[in-house]
Order: sequence, then structure tokens, then C-alpha cells
Amino acid sequence: MFTLYDLGEGEEGIILKIKGRGHFRHRLMEMGFIPGKKVSVIRKAPLRDPVEYKLMDYHVSLRNSEAKLIEVDPHGTVADHKYSSNPVFQEPGENRWLKESRHLVVALAGNPNSGKTTLFNVASGSREKVANYAGVTIDSKEAEYKQSGYTFSLIDLPGTYSLQSYSPEEIYVRDFIFEKKPDIIINVVDASNLERNLYLTTQLIDMGVQVVIALNMYDELLRKGDILDHKTLSDLLGIPIIPTISSRGRGLKKLFDKVIETYENKEPSVRHIHINYGPEIESAICALQSKIRTGENCSLTNVIAARYFALELLTDVKDFSLKAEECENWDEIMSAALKENDRLNKLLGVAAGEEITDKRYGFIAGALKETFKISGKERLGKTQVIDNYLTNKYLGIPLFILFLWVTFFATFKLGGYPKQWMESGISQLSDLLSGALSPGFMKDFLIDGLIGGVGGVIVFLPNIIILFLFISFMEDTGYMARAVFIMDKLMHNIGLHGKSFIPLFMGFGCNVPAIMATRIIESRRDRLITMLITPFMSCSARLPVYILFISAFFPKNHGLILLVLYLFGALLAILSAILLKKVYFKTADIPFVMELPPYRIPTARSIFRHVSSRTGQYLRKIGGIILIASVIVWFLSNFPRQESHNEVTGSAMNADKIQSGSIMGHIGHALDPVMRPLGFNWKLSVSILSGIAAKEVVVSTLGILYQADNGDGGNTLVDKLKEAGPDDKDSLNPLVAFSFMLFILTYFPCIGVVSAIRRESGGWKWAVFVVIYTTAVAWLLSFTVYQAGSLLI
Repeated sequence: MFTLYDLGEGEEGIILKIKGRGHFRHRLMEMGFIPGKKVSVIRKAPLRDPVEYKLMDYHVSLRNSEAKLIEVDPHGTVADHKYSSNPVFQEPGENRWLKESRHLVVALAGNPNSGKTTLFNVASGSREKVANYAGVTIDSKEAEYKQSGYTFSLIDLPGTYSLQSYSPEEIYVRDFIFEKKPDIIINVVDASNLERNLYLTTQLIDMGVQVVIALNMYDELLRKGDILDHKTLSDLLGIPIIPTISSRGRGLKKLFDKVIETYENKEPSVRHIHINYGPEIESAICALQSKIRTGENCSLTNVIAARYFALELLTDVKDFSLKAEECENWDEIMSAALKENDRLNKLLGVAAGEEITDKRYGFIAGALKETFKISGKERLGKTQVIDNYLTNKYLGIPLFILFLWVTFFATFKLGGYPKQWMESGISQLSDLLSGALSPGFMKDFLIDGLIGGVGGVIVFLPNIIILFLFISFMEDTGYMARAVFIMDKLMHNIGLHGKSFIPLFMGFGCNVPAIMATRIIESRRDRLITMLITPFMSCSARLPVYILFISAFFPKNHGLILLVLYLFGALLAILSAILLKKVYFKTADIPFVMELPPYRIPTARSIFRHVSSRTGQYLRKIGGIILIASVIVWFLSNFPRQESHNEVTGSAMNADKIQSGSIMGHIGHALDPVMRPLGFNWKLSVSILSGIAAKEVVVSTLGILYQADNGDGGNTLVDKLKEAGPDDKDSLNPLVAFSFMLFILTYFPCIGVVSAIRRESGGWKWAVFVVIYTTAVAWLLSFTVYQAGSLLI
């Protein structure tokens, strides 16, 4: 981004855009700083600040802090008669400055579960995850949307109830608005819960930023029979309001047309209002504003409204986290803030922050009293009826466990049919290539390495799809928040917040986004504990391993065994949390506050996007890391080639000898002293080692090692495992299989998880701890199960 500040003496450019707050932007435009106008640098003051500029044949001086907020094109050569104060009247693409001035950065801000990400996805065609519970968006996402000759860079911000410095997402959203200075903020408001959602709107009003309200889920308001005069409400707030139903794409064109009108200063309802906080607080605000609005602080007040700055100081002066270093008279400001806080506490009898919150809700109540009429019809909402059963004291937990069992049973049983079809297709492809290719290195590589490795993993795609269908249903209906409510007591007993259940449950899909989702937890202690135990939640990458071994050794109890593995992982997470709380983290708990959103019927579009996104990730993994790992494993298990495969085709004994003498064989045998007490042969041991990159690689490795001999009609990998081992010490049985699955469940997280823990915890300390701790637990657990089972069976 090139700004007016970057121009040197004697240089000129074309104005593209004015950044900063509404008042600041309007003041500069009134002075002639309009997109499309030429501006020249005349000279800089002796101390290099301010700078004299020539604009519209008159001279004006600006401070550097103001010049940094004016974007320019230093190569602009457009003639003066082509300039226009209103670029929308020009033909699109006519000039470079015109194209640039038509590019707007639009941030989506709103409460959790207000439909921001759905709006973002529908408008931009993105596939970001959406769900009917708080905390789904844990970082900002960016995509483009084009309409009416404008290009919008849409930024989907994390959901937040306010902009205080209480939780990480609140700080993130507030700092993003101040640092990135979006041109317009679309405040996504849930029409079915106006009073709570508009609290964030009052803070945006105090910020002095340009806002357009998307009154989302408007169909729910109409369905209830409620009446909202949104035009009058728009006049009262000084913010344009557009009803939308983002899940169906309704109202979005009008919404972005209104964004354009607001940006071009053509929307009549836009005006800056001041919420009245009462004479005592207003007096304190004025006292602090006089200290903040000194000339030295222009670089800050051009971006952050002095009134908002003052309100933040009065709300929580001790935990104030705005960029204080940019204030030249910071000590003086803080002294005045402490004095005003003490005065208000004594005068009001409550903390100033509580009074400010109360006044904001009073303002909202007054505005809604004039514009909002609730239907007088008596109705027992569907949410209340459903919750009478799903959150019942006696039925809640059994129903939750039943739902999990149904999920895993369907994942295994329903997914088993297309899985068999895919196995048959891959077997036929293998036979076709075997008959078409001449014996030799390339034939072995294609059939044993690529098809045996990648094919062994891709057949589990139907099971993955079904698992994510169930998870998507739980998330989109709102049942996930109920699961948090049901499990909060248990979470509290093990020393965690109820919100910890959300990232833990997300871990069933993938541990990486689950660890990132710990940002929704306010307490750093709870965030750390949750991210450290999340690797015990069995992710979908482990599912192919489970299905493979359950199919081979537990065909009659597949749903039960799968449920036991998932619940066992959850039990280990609980025990680990108790241990961590007693040893490392002993601070007090924070209160439980969790929104219970209304139940909603998932749309086919949202479920399709959720499942297709996860399916795409799985396929990209197969085409990326799993393919590469399969190639590496095949080479390591086939070299050095002491004898030609041509001489041994059809002999499982000779194939085993070749692999046993390979590099991979030597690595596996070197692991024998450590892994043999767990019942693992060398092939299982090296598959565990390869699974460090990604757990699916365990299956591709076994596919290569156990299917190297293809002279028996192309049996499936399941068949090969059941008949594995020419001698007793290498044979597999149900006890070894269960011990192996427990090890896969608990050991070393994949590289992506380790990296996520390092990033979210702020260093390598806890990432290394997780690697050592989970691997140690895995070894002890498998050792105990195998040795005890060997004695009993």
C-alpha cells in the first residue's frame, strides 16, 4: 500500500482512498482529498513534519500521521478533466486509480452464531466451516466478492459478544479494526435475538467506524410473528440496516449496494450519534478526551475515536490494552483515568464499567421499544420442547452416548458397502496392471508402492464422509452447544471450563483446528490444558487404522469396538487433565457462560459444504503427504534389492525376506527390543514410525509391506493381515490388533498437531511435552494390555 506519506518532495500521485474513522475521512474529503484528484508534495517542514501539499490549485499542510492514511497511486497520469468526486459514475476499468478506488476492505463482525461465516461463504463462494454454536471462526478469513463494479475483500472475523479485552477473540477483532482499518464493517445481527446482538453495535458506534447492519436470519423474526420497523431503528442508530437471510443468499445484493452507498457518503441514514451515558460518566469522558486529544496523539485519534478511548479507560483501566505507547502523554492520561474511576465508583456505588454496560443496554431497550413489537401469541418453542428431552437430568447423557454409538455404527456399517466396492475396484485395477505390465521394477513400484499404498487409504473415504455427515448434523442443528451444557459438570470436575468440550469434540474430526478452537476459552490455564489433552481425541486420520483392524479381527462387534476406542481416548484426556491440573495448573476456575442457540434444521448447502470441505482435505492429503510417504516407504522396503522380484513372484516367503533385509526391515528390527513387548512385529513397528507424518500413512505402509506379494489373486489388506506372518512370532491376533489400535490412539500426534500446539501455546515447551507424554502413555498402555491379555488368554 503506497500512501501520501511515501511521496517525496516534488513528487505527485492520484488519490485512491482515505482510510481512518468516519469523521477524519469526511474532514479530509471536505478539504479536497477526493479519490481521483492529483496531489503534489511541495515541501516538508524543517523537522520533516508537517508537509505542504498542492491540491486543486491551493496549498494545504498535513501531518505525517494523516498522510499515512491516504492511499495514492504514485504513477497516476490521468488528466484533470477525467477526475470525479464520485468514481461510480466512471466507466469500470477506465483508469488505474478508478480500479483501485473501487476496491473495498469489508470486515464482517458480529456475535457468535449470528451467521457471519454463512454470509461470507454465500457471498464469496468460500467453504469456511460453519456451525450452530459459538467459536467456529477462530481466525480471520479473507475472500473476494464483486458487485456493481466494486471488488470487496471480505474479512470474516471471529464471533464476539463485545470488544473488551476479556477474551482473545475480543482483543483480536478490536485490534484488527484499529490496525487494518477496513473501509466498512458489516455488523451481522441475529434478528431473532436483537437485544443481545445490538450490544456489539453500540461499541461500534462509540468507535466512530463506518458500519452497515446485516439483519440476518430475518425469516426467523417473521416466522415468530414479531414486527420490527428497521427503517426507524436505522435512523435511531445512524446506521443503515438491510434484512438478510444469508443461508439462502437473500438480501445480499441490497446489502452490498448499501455498503457502496455508505462508502460514497450517499446513504442518508448515516450519522454519528453519541450514546448518552449520564451526566457523571459524560463528564469523565470529556475530562479524558481533553487529555487524549492533544496534538501529539493525532496518529492515534485519527484511527481510534477519543470518546471510545475514554470509554475503554473507564470500563477497565487496570487491564487497558489499546496501544498506549502511541500516546505522548500516557502517564498524564492514566493518572486522569484512575482519578475519574475512583470518583465514579464512589459516586455511583458501582464500577464505571458496569454503569456503562447498563447504559448501553438501556439505549438498546429504548430503541427497540420504539421499533420492535413482539408477537402476543403464546407459544412453546421447538427449542424448549426438544431440550426437555435432550438436556434432561436423566436422559441427557444416555442420549448423548447413544448418538455417539449410532454415529460410529453407521460410520462402520453403512460405509462398509461402498468401501468393499472401492476395494474391489482397486483390486481389479491391480490385476489389470499386473497382466498388462512386464515383470520388473516399474511394475512392482506401480502395483505394490502406489496402488498398494495409496489405494489402501482411499478405500476409507466413504467412512470418513459418513463420520463428517453426523458431526456436521450435530454442529448445524445446535446440539453441540447442548453437549457442552450436558458435559459442563464433568468438565468442571476435571478442572476445565465447559467450553473445553467444543475443541475436544472437534478433535474427532481433526486435532489441528480443534487446538486452534481453544481460543474461545477465556482462561489461559484452561486453554493450555485443553490443547494438551486434545491429541487423545481420536481424529478422523486414525479412523482408517481402526476400520482396517476391526474388519480383520473384530467383524462381529465393529460398532462397539469403535465406540470403546473413542471413549477410551476421552477417558485418557480426562485423566490427563486431572493430572495437569494438580501438577502444573492450580489457578481458580472462571464462570461458565455459554450460549444455547435455538435448534435449526441444517440446510443441504451447509452440510454439503462441510462434508465436501473435509472430503477435499482428505483427498488432498492422499495426493500429497500420503502419496509421498508411500513412495518413500516402498523404496525403503525394497532396497537394497538382493534378488530380482521376477525370481520370487508368487512366494510370500521370499518377498518377506527381501523386505526383512531392506532398509525398512533393518529399521523395524532395530525397534524390536522396544516394540516386541507390546506384541508388535517389525512391520507394525515401522508403520507406527511412518505415522508420525500423518496417521493415514500407517495404513499405506501396511498396504505396501503386506501386499508386496500379489500372486494370490489380489486379496485385500484385511485378508493379508489375518493370514500375516510365516511364523508364530510375527502372526497377528485380536489381542495384538487391540494393543496396536490403542497405541495408534494415543501416541505421538502428527506434525501438524505439534506445530499447532507450538503456535497456540507460544513456544516449543508444551509441544515437546505432548510428544513425550503421549508416546510414553501409548507404550505403557499397550504394554499393559498385551502383557495382561497374554496371561489371561
